[in-house]
Amino acid sequence: MKRPACKPWHQAAIGVALLVLLALPFARHWLEASMWRHMLLQFPLLMLAGTLLAATLPARARSAIAGWNAHGIAGLLGVVVVLSVLMIPRVLDLALYRGDIEAAKCAALLLAGALLRLSWQPAGLVLQSFFLGMLLPMMVVVGQLYVDSPLRLCNAYLQDDQERLGQWLIGVAALLALAWLAHVGWLLVRQDARREQAQSR
Repeated sequence: MKRPACKPWHQAAIGVALLVLLALPFARHWLEASMWRHMLLQFPLLMLAGTLLAATLPARARSAIAGWNAHGIAGLLGVVVVLSVLMIPRVLDLALYRGDIEAAKCAALLLAGALLRLSWQPAGLVLQSFFLGMLLPMMVVVGQLYVDSPLRLCNAYLQDDQERLGQWLIGVAALLALAWLAHVGWLLVRQDARREQAQSR
């Protein structure tokens, strides 16, 4: 028996709870005390909260967004822009010391998560691959910059923390690329099996 999908308001409630947890001083301090936790834990968790909160968008709002987000192109481009800006070391520094930058960072990541949810399915396999083809190499380049730089790029973090983030960025990008290739391969095999099954009838 197929299990019912999680209802939109359940998803939104989880999103609100996650957002409240991330806003607690001890959680924020722990996540932002390390450069790699700041970027590779806090960023995705805020995006996940935005993805969950987007579940309760009314149909009229979804239709209005779909009008300018044909095939998910604008939304996925927005996600890339947000992540590109937030990977800049100076932005990470400012987010630690200025409340307005921290608030803007959180709002941008919530928006990026919502856009990712609204854009991923309409994009289809080809545009999804194009999106990852922009994002994953960017992660590798930024990661290599953090590893190779002889200077601290963020005043708030030590050199070894910077190098650790660079290694994590490269590793995560590689794992995501392998996972995506496996997913695409599985989809192609599944399509071939369905085609053969349809022809045998």
